[in-house]
Amino acid sequence: MFAVYAESFSSDDPLSGLVVGERPDPTAPEGWTTVTVKAASLNHHDVWSLRGVGLREDALPMILGCDAAGLDEDGNEVVVHAVVSDPDWTGDETFDPKRSLLSERHQGTFADRVIVPKRNVVPKPASLSFEEAACLPTAWLTAYRMLFTRGGLRAGDTVLVQGAGGGVATACIILGRAAGLRVLATSRDETKRARALEIGAHDVLESGARLPVKVDAVMETVGRATWSHSIRSLRPGGSLVISGTTSGPKLDDAELTRIFFLQLSVVGSTMGTRDELASLVGLLDATGAKPLIDRTVSMEQAAEAFGAMVDGEVFGKIVMTR
Repeated sequence: MFAVYAESFSSDDPLSGLVVGERPDPTAPEGWTTVTVKAASLNHHDVWSLRGVGLREDALPMILGCDAAGLDEDGNEVVVHAVVSDPDWTGDETFDPKRSLLSERHQGTFADRVIVPKRNVVPKPASLSFEEAACLPTAWLTAYRMLFTRGGLRAGDTVLVQGAGGGVATACIILGRAAGLRVLATSRDETKRARALEIGAHDVLESGARLPVKVDAVMETVGRATWSHSIRSLRPGGSLVISGTTSGPKLDDAELTRIFFLQLSVVGSTMGTRDELASLVGLLDATGAKPLIDRTVSMEQAAEAFGAMVDGEVFGKIVMTR
């Protein structure tokens, strides 16, 4: 079958290990199902895999891709949940120490077909296209969990989203607005600030700028470059929810004094559960909110899609179709 896969690693030139070609058809073991992929979206995780982060060399060649929407074996339209937990695990699968994402231990979604545990498919509503639904399982699910599960935000609360433009950040803006939050967003780029307003932010500011109000929570995916600003933007008792560190994990100043004196909470968040994915799909279906797609290309154009992500020329999600 057709597939987009990693053949080798390179930290300096990740695209050198990307191959568009043929791989063997998958065979679903007992308890698993085969999904015919109609659309799949790109994540930074896929680029990191080509750099050799989170993917072992003995697992190569590995079909890339965590996210997909398509048809199950009965022809039902479904969204694929990317977190594969241990069969014996019960409860929140993001806490399973044996969990993995598709394309780490199990072949990924950038292919004609992908096999997943039967419990890893969620019905896709007719209100979402395959391209829109393919945006949800990683970035949008991460945003949903950050805002509502780990952040505990409710209608009327105020949230700051750092780094408007990335997949998680744009999802936080759209979901926050749909759920009745007051949304502030930052970006270094004037064009991205304007786009953030278009997709639902109530106010946008340059990175590091003083906010007009202190916020109930900050959604943080940038890390070192915005950390101090995030802490200083919170009201007493507020929460910083972090799911990524795109500017680097090390801090010059963790703002510890401010954290304890103002009784702030720093909360980690990663991915989301199958139930949260179903709730996210339900929220979008009920509100009419839609994932923001930067561009749609065919899987044959995977190198172009990966190149855009490496260069940072993205606002929203890149989707590849079959």
